[in-house]
Amino acid sequence: MVFGPWGWILRSANRAAVRLFAQRGDNQIIDRTADRVQMARTVLGAAASVLLILAYNVNPDRWEDAAWQSAAQLLIAPFVLMIAAPLVITGFIYYAPAHLRPHLRSRLRIPLKTVGWYVLTLAVICAVLLPTALTVNADDGRDWWEYALALASLVVVVWGFPFFFLASVHSARSAFNSAQVHPMLAPVLTMTLVWVFAVINMIGDGLPPGPPLVQICAALGGPLTVTAVSLWELHRMKTRFGVTLRP
Repeated sequence: MVFGPWGWILRSANRAAVRLFAQRGDNQIIDRTADRVQMARTVLGAAASVLLILAYNVNPDRWEDAAWQSAAQLLIAPFVLMIAAPLVITGFIYYAPAHLRPHLRSRLRIPLKTVGWYVLTLAVICAVLLPTALTVNADDGRDWWEYALALASLVVVVWGFPFFFLASVHSARSAFNSAQVHPMLAPVLTMTLVWVFAVINMIGDGLPPGPPLVQICAALGGPLTVTAVSLWELHRMKTRFGVTLRP
């Protein structure tokens, strides 16, 4: 096996994360064309970021900053969704016809359960690692429960951290399985999330390097292209699959 035990750990963590945070229910539309377009947009966006760094900022630290920023956004995205999603979902359900609202509200238990699993995952990691950090003392003896806690911490570090990272990725991508409520809800939440991050990046880091026109294109290119793809996906749902929110 190429990756040995680490490959098994990553596959195991990913299977568990997909099962909990990327469910495919009877409400979800499988559109391979839309998936390929989303992937192409992601690749082109990453390539544009690399070209921008090469063209206007050759500082090696810029690569490290970009990598850390991307990883941080993946981990923060679920928490941003927890804050923004209730407002978006409330407006989404309110916009739906009155006779559909009870049905949509009844399906909220699936995303809520997904959020619960995510919060529980974080709580378990903190509940294991914090006591371990507080009880580490090389000068005194160790009781049996300290050894058990150390073993649990090892499991969290080796399997729990990859699982939490993959859970964050799948949670952000599926918007906590919001498509289980309505297929159109996930693209709407995606548009909301990308603009929230655009505002956060503008406030925190300012405009990217380069001439003014390049700065504006770099700052707004990502959110605008994600919005365009999401709107195209919504249009495709309506025209190709007959999915609508209002007649």
